[in-house]
Amino acid sequence: MNEKYQLTVNSDSNYQSSDLLGSDMDSTLVSPNNYHVLKNNKSFSSEIAESHFDQKHYVVKVNNNTYTVNIQNHLDLLIKQLGFSMGTNKQINAIKAPMPGLILEISVQVGQEVNENDNLLILEAMKMENNLSSPRAGIIKSISVSKGDTVEKGQLLIEFE
Repeated sequence: MNEKYQLTVNSDSNYQSSDLLGSDMDSTLVSPNNYHVLKNNKSFSSEIAESHFDQKHYVVKVNNNTYTVNIQNHLDLLIKQLGFSMGTNKQINAIKAPMPGLILEISVQVGQEVNENDNLLILEAMKMENNLSSPRAGIIKSISVSKGDTVEKGQLLIEFE
């Protein structure tokens, strides 16, 4: 199975790819971080100016033009869609069910102050227990479910003040 990637170039252009290694081009390492690339019978000089592997963020120069490239795989896109992105401004005011399931346990009460990563509830889905943690510090405004409730994907579970 080929994994698909979304590449964002200079924060405004999005591309889909399943071939990050560029099997349709030839590249040769000239010096550390510098490559000579041949693609479609055209020659390119490229340099990896910055590499932040953990954040999947790169700055590359191709023929002296600089491009900022962010790479996301399917899991990264799903995490972002669910609102659990890392390193972003965490102003999440509601926790919604990431998948259908059964509420096994609720660890908080309305009015309770919680810290980031505190346990909120346990959702059983596909015979697995999923511990949902607080994405930020705050006070619990409301709890829309009870222990034993069956929930649908996207259903509101907990709101913050």
